[in-house]
Amino acid sequence: MFTTHNKYLNKRKIINDPVYGFINFQSNLIFDIVEHPWFQRLRRIKQLGLTELVYPGAKHSRFHHALGAMHLMQLAIESLMSKGIKITEQEKEGAFLAILLHDIGHGPFSHSLEHNIINATHEDLSKIFIQKLNIQFNGALDTAYKIFIGTYPKNFLHQLVSSQLDVDRLDYLRRDSFFTGVTEGVVSSDRIIKMLDVDNDKLVVEKKGIYSIEKFLIARRLMYWQVYLHKTVHSVEQMLLSILKRAKFLAKNNIDLFATPAFKYFLYNDIDLNSFNKKDNNVLDTFALLDDNDLISSIKVWTSHKDKILSMLCSRFINRNLFKNIIQDTPFDNDLIEDIKKKTAKKLNISISDIDFFVKSDTIKNSAYSQDTDKILIKEKNNTITEIVNVADMVNIKALSGTVSKYYLCYPKDI
Repeated sequence: MFTTHNKYLNKRKIINDPVYGFINFQSNLIFDIVEHPWFQRLRRIKQLGLTELVYPGAKHSRFHHALGAMHLMQLAIESLMSKGIKITEQEKEGAFLAILLHDIGHGPFSHSLEHNIINATHEDLSKIFIQKLNIQFNGALDTAYKIFIGTYPKNFLHQLVSSQLDVDRLDYLRRDSFFTGVTEGVVSSDRIIKMLDVDNDKLVVEKKGIYSIEKFLIARRLMYWQVYLHKTVHSVEQMLLSILKRAKFLAKNNIDLFATPAFKYFLYNDIDLNSFNKKDNNVLDTFALLDDNDLISSIKVWTSHKDKILSMLCSRFINRNLFKNIIQDTPFDNDLIEDIKKKTAKKLNISISDIDFFVKSDTIKNSAYSQDTDKILIKEKNNTITEIVNVADMVNIKALSGTVSKYYLCYPKDI
């Protein structure tokens, strides 16, 4: 079991962050959590997964993002307290820890892993990690856990961790913009934080901060289509999904696959959320050993695997011979899809029953703002509260709300 580093006389260290400058650890407990092996694992998991194949600078980690989000939480708490909002020292530390640990349940290439190898979401795994850490630290994370899951009496603290205007989003938009070089994602995080207030236990934004919120929502929409759902990023993610799906299929049929011990455990066993919740097992400890290196090293070896489907997929992935990906606003003609499937099967000399590993067609969706969840509330000068869609005048927020769906068709570009 991890033990705290009592040998350090001063645990309130600082980290020099390329986005914000110096980030402070405001308590010894925060330092000990950051030093924990489970948290250090986040250094080895990229924040944007495979996006570096399109934007080479996007090599920052979930470790970076967690610290950055904690820094913004510190600024937000400080700003709210300056406006007379009562927040105790225990609540401050709880909020800092809740945001610090909000992504600790992410695995390597998280969403791809969740779909194929582990039947559990990173949100659920984060809850389990925090619960286990709380046991290790003798209940010191009680407040943090309640804030994280939204059961703490001061709901606005949970909103700072998870809502449509939380410090998580404020950090990843600005950080991802910085490392990809996509300037459309730059948001005025400092100004937005200064404009935050609390009314009737709900997070609100002062009216004079409305233009910064509008810019935030526009940046979110643009970053999704320009970075997170960029057609080439989406293409390589579809390739990874096919690789993991094929590997899992082979594992279920007892075909030998090279993998690190931790990765092999999840390949050859059916793991879901209940597996993590069972007492006296080491599933969580095994998951905590997984990082990007496990998957990439396995995929490199699989390029020469005897299974033709797996080896072709892995070779294309490693050598960046990516699928062609067409994204459009209208559905693709079924005859076109079937024609591409037949040509691909013939070109690659594979069975039509295996063609779905190479030809994929479906929809992708994005919502910059939803009126169905925690609404972004604006505090007027007369102290009345209204939703942003009712007062925004620079852009049509209603046009940004709701889900935008587009259609994609992925297939080998040499067909």
